[in-house]
Amino acid sequence: MIQNKIVVRFQDGKIIKGYTGDFLPTKPAFHIMPLNAPAGTKPFLVQIVDLKAVFFVKDLVGNPDHRERLEFRADKPAVGKKIRVVFRDGEILVGTTQGYDPTRTGFFLVPADAESNNERCFVVGAAAAKISFL
Repeated sequence: MIQNKIVVRFQDGKIIKGYTGDFLPTKPAFHIMPLNAPAGTKPFLVQIVDLKAVFFVKDLVGNPDHRERLEFRADKPAVGKKIRVVFRDGEILVGTTQGYDPTRTGFFLVPADAESNNERCFVVGAAAAKISFL
């Protein structure tokens, strides 16, 4: 089974880094195996309704000094619809999407910043204060 590297951000601010092999945007829950979990630890169930977003990352360590760029490069064409998400906690994500539908639980966003550690993120719609197309 393919294991995706993810960072899960809960609406209450909690963060868990780890791996999942069963995330589907149409399912209400998935399992995560936390990074550095002791041998024999079983993955635990995460409910989408409790989340802000699921970040599918290149690296679970990341670069704490990197500041996410919130604009698109003029020399690089964007694929998909340009979108801006403002979360209830004030965090802002800018990127592209091919599947935003306000009636669904969430949608995938590919960051505008090519240097981002995030390859894509699943934004939980209920955690957003404002979603707008650019």
